[in-house]
Amino acid sequence: MTKRAGRRGLWTAAVLAAGLGALALVAPPLTPGTIKSAPVTVITTTTPPAPVVPLTPEELSAQVVPTIVTITAPAGFTTTAGTGIVLSPDGVVLTNHHVISGASDVTAVSMSNGLIYDAEILGYDSVSDLAVLRLAGATDLPVAVVGKSAEATRGDAVTAIGNAEGGGVPVPAPGVITNLGVTVNTRNVSDGSRNQLKGLIEVDADIRPGDSGGPLVNAVGELIGVSSAGNAVTDRTETSPAPQSYAIPIDTALPIVEQVLGGRSSETVRVGPTPVLGVAVKDHAEMPAGAEVVAVSFDSPAERVGLTKGAVITEFGGSRIASSADLNAAMSSRRPGDTVAVTWVDATGQPGTGSLVLDEGPPR
Repeated sequence: MTKRAGRRGLWTAAVLAAGLGALALVAPPLTPGTIKSAPVTVITTTTPPAPVVPLTPEELSAQVVPTIVTITAPAGFTTTAGTGIVLSPDGVVLTNHHVISGASDVTAVSMSNGLIYDAEILGYDSVSDLAVLRLAGATDLPVAVVGKSAEATRGDAVTAIGNAEGGGVPVPAPGVITNLGVTVNTRNVSDGSRNQLKGLIEVDADIRPGDSGGPLVNAVGELIGVSSAGNAVTDRTETSPAPQSYAIPIDTALPIVEQVLGGRSSETVRVGPTPVLGVAVKDHAEMPAGAEVVAVSFDSPAERVGLTKGAVITEFGGSRIASSADLNAAMSSRRPGDTVAVTWVDATGQPGTGSLVLDEGPPR
């Protein structure tokens, strides 16, 4: 393991190229012939649990590093590098949505065996910034020891480990929890897109681009969060702000993993391949209410059916469309290859209708 250098701007962490013994009240049994008198209570004390012994940095790395993968996700003219957490021996991996957003294909390198795997995108939730992958052909991979983020408290020692700066070598970033339940607005360094994430774990660990999707573990190496954002700076000096980074609690992430593995799409969770209509839309401020087309992709289903810039989509697949959110919700239940009827009003006020077949595209 190598230590982090002094080079480290709030971004999402993808880069371009972690008691007292109980009291038992026990009543003695009655033996034959015993006259029951006033109840007798015997107070006994269970043996206190062994104290939790934090792992050394070397022990923690030895436990956690084999359970992660480094991820490479080409998207157009750029390539995003990130990290993933292995959740099953056959290669189910949890990472951030922004790591794989727009990717034409995804590969991952296991830190346990050094093998390169093609990664299938099983599903994702762009709002929660989570994605679930499966590594093709993977077997017998070490898996993360999952803890409970609900048990985390301020001041707890934590460590983030990930593909910092996309170097392909896992680097640990130790720190402590400084706050819980935090809401932040993030910016993806690869495409400039913004998102609001809620309920996050705030830490003072120096999480950097490339760490996205990697594990945040507690002092005994248990997974309690998914590293997602931070205030990394290029050159950290004495006048630079203190490291301030954020992770999605694992208690929040696992239900989304289970939903994806269960094949249950919803308004925010996409399961399986991503369907493409081929338009960018915004809410239409005037009548008719609908999703106004602001751009149409070349040779897309939208262009082929006759949609043009300025058109307002008012119906999609039989559903009334009153906003861009309505169109996104209608798309969430669709799959590539579906045939969908569309109704719109063009920029000149003329009505239009048609039937199109959705293409398959990268995750968005």
